[in-house]
This record gives sequence, structure tokens and C-alpha cells, in this order.
Amino acid sequence: MERNDIDLLLVYSDDHSLAGPANVRYISNFPAHFEPTCILISCAHEPILLTGPESQEYAKLRSEVNDIRIVEEFAPEGEEYPYTKLETLKDVVSEASGKARKLGIVGLDLMPNKIYDLLRQALEVKEIVNAESILLDLRAVKSWNELKVIQEAYRIAERGIEACLSAIDVGKTEFEVAAEGEYAMRRMGAEGTAIDTIVASGPNTRPILARTTSRKIRRNELVLITIGPRFQGYNAAIGRPIYTGKPPRNIERAMTWAVEAQSMCREAIRPGAEGKDVEGAGRRFIENKGLGEYFVYAGVHSVGLVEFEPPIMSPKSEDVVLPNMTLSIDIPLFLTSWGGLRYEDGFKVTKKGAAPLDHVETGVMTTSR
Repeated sequence: MERNDIDLLLVYSDDHSLAGPANVRYISNFPAHFEPTCILISCAHEPILLTGPESQEYAKLRSEVNDIRIVEEFAPEGEEYPYTKLETLKDVVSEASGKARKLGIVGLDLMPNKIYDLLRQALEVKEIVNAESILLDLRAVKSWNELKVIQEAYRIAERGIEACLSAIDVGKTEFEVAAEGEYAMRRMGAEGTAIDTIVASGPNTRPILARTTSRKIRRNELVLITIGPRFQGYNAAIGRPIYTGKPPRNIERAMTWAVEAQSMCREAIRPGAEGKDVEGAGRRFIENKGLGEYFVYAGVHSVGLVEFEPPIMSPKSEDVVLPNMTLSIDIPLFLTSWGGLRYEDGFKVTKKGAAPLDHVETGVMTTSR
């Protein structure tokens, strides 16, 4: 905050998206649920957690920020809480802000206009800035404890994708396959999913994103699995394609080349390397094979409290790889005439390179069932 000349930092979270709870959970371990939550941090005052009345006792159990205030503006509209002491947002914010001139907001893109307007009215600051980078820079390099949690998240992801792959059979629906993976992950302690589980078959594999449907899997087609469990707030992601039968030559080559491209990205990961060079190693290989137009998004990104978060290592990225980052290498080949696929795995950056966070079978995967 001092380096950025910020007197007061407001960290916002809600549960309205897969990334919603991340900011407040990073600071306090409190996962926002149902009601919005903010943390006010100043250099001269202990942090304050602001939330709604239904979250009060849950926040006491979970939050590492001890000063918890229940503000009436965060209560569900039309609901009454006659036995809860409610404070106004203006009173709490005025107490914390003091003589603050410059407010930084983390989670500005998540924040509804209504809450932003209320904060502007409550705060008497001269300047409001987007301070997202302060938290994202901290989150990019993981602590020892974070790494242990992420490793467990990937262990859970391994079991989830293995359960999905084992369940694939001609005549089964995508829903049935996804259910097996999600059940396996829940049994191992997953809180939920970082992304909606993707089981896409046949024509459903062509788009970059897919929703699991009631479509029945057929013989001689691609099935794409992408699993992302959340464990203690942290996420993992593994993606695999499998072919129900003997794949045609063009699909088999695409699968083989995607695996090789992932290996090249992994070999390029080392402390001090620039993101564009890490991602570019795999992208150039795919381009040389004539499939460059199907490499449709950035192939390397960080994974942590959000499944897809900065640093995102795109063709123009100047982000520098640092030890103890956790990176997902996600090689995409989508929008082709035959469908699409991804190979995605997690890696921890070490002093020497990249160590795998999961050990799921790779290569050309098929089933004869």
C-alpha cells in the first residue's frame, strides 16, 4: 500500500462467480456466501471485515480478521433482523478511513454498482483507484502452506478425472460421466468445483467452452473431460481427451502434437523466463504442424484461488516466472472440423524448472467400450 501511495485498501468478495470469494478468502480465510463481504485495511488501523447479518456467526468461525461488523446495506433487501445489531456502512467506513486520501479497491470488477455507489457516498477520499495488482502480485507466488493445499487439490483432481475416464462408455450420457468424477472428488474433500465440470462428446467438443449435457456418448468420437475441484479455497485443473474407438490419423496426430507442445512449454519454464517465451515454445510447435489457428487462447496461466488467474502467459506476456508459482499448461486445439481437445496439467515452479502437480496418464487415450 505504501509503495502505491494507498492509504486505505478495500477488498471485495461475493459468491456470484467462480472468482467471487477469492479476494477476501486470501486475506481472511472467510469464503463469502450469500451476502457480500469487504475487508478494510489501513496502515494505521486493524483490518475490519464487513458483511451481512446472516454471515455473522459463520464469519466468527472462519475469519482470521477479528473485527467483524454487520452493515445494514449488505442485508438481503426486504429482510428484517430484529435481534442483530446493524451498523451503517458510512459509520464503519468513516471509522476506518480516518484521514485517508486515496482508496484502492481490490475486486472492483466484481462489485455491483449499488455497493460502489454506497461506498463512494460513505468515504470522503479524493481518489479511488483499482488496486487489483497488489493482491494478484502477492497471490502469484505461493507460500509453503499454499503449495501443500494446491498439491492436495491436484490429488483430488487426479481421482476425479480418472473416475470420469473409467466411466466413459458408449450409450452413457455426459451427465452420468461427470457425476462419477464429481462424486469421487467430493468423497476426497472437495468443497466444490473451480469450474463447472466439462464432459463434452462428439460435436460438443468443438467449442472452447462446453456445458455437460444429456447427450449420449457414441462409438468413434472424441470425448473431452475437464475437471477442476476446489479444496480449502484453492483450485486445480486437469483436462484430457479420449477417443471411443480407434482415432482417425488427423485426430491421433493432433493429440500427439498437443502432448508434445505441453512438454515444450514445461521445458521452457524456469525462474526468470518471460511468459511469452514459455507459452511460445508450445505455440510455435503447433504452428509448425499447421494447426496454429486452432491454438485459440493463452496456453499457460497461474492457478490458485481462481482456476484461471494472472499471471496469464500469452504471446505478448512480459510476466516473469518466479519460484513457487503454480502454473497450468493448457494446450488447446479447438474450432476444427473434427471437434476440439485440450491437455491441461499443473506444475510448480522450482529453482531448476517445473515439477508436475499431477500424474494422470497422457498421450493418445482411447477406449474400446
